[in-house]
Amino acid sequence: MQWISMISIWMIPIIIAFILLYSIWKKIPAYEVFVEGGKEGIKIAISIIPFLLGMLVAITVFRASGALDYFVGFLKPLLKIFGIPSEVVPLAIIRPISGNAALGLLSDLIATHGPDSLIGRMASVIQGSTDTTLYVLTVYFGAVGIKKMGDALKVGLLADLVGILTAICIVVWMFG
Repeated sequence: MQWISMISIWMIPIIIAFILLYSIWKKIPAYEVFVEGGKEGIKIAISIIPFLLGMLVAITVFRASGALDYFVGFLKPLLKIFGIPSEVVPLAIIRPISGNAALGLLSDLIATHGPDSLIGRMASVIQGSTDTTLYVLTVYFGAVGIKKMGDALKVGLLADLVGILTAICIVVWMFG
């Protein structure tokens, strides 16, 4: 384990040194390129703020209106048949939309039910098996100005659904 610790300590400095030496060898002005990339990053960050703000407002309204709680209550009888705790449904719904909101829900579930409970394990596996599809599409497509994202959205949400269902099945099979 000592060598793993040494690798982790030295990996970033080695990568930076390699990049600098490579730029010297190729005669690339590394600092100027770095500064130019920083300027571009700030421009992109400013251009995506409206998209992010809209998405965060929509999430807040969805949760605060009670629509999320109503939907979970509606699904409870069906979930009970399959042995799926209804507490993980909000996480499964919010995860494709916002990573921060999903992380908050995950933290609440673990604090309430414990990390080794069925709910804690299922929520953790769902969190690790899915992506923030709507966030990714909003940020990346918005940054480059793509307005039509229909197929990417369908595939991304399908991948999230498969990840959620697979996570539930594996956790119920292993720990249920």
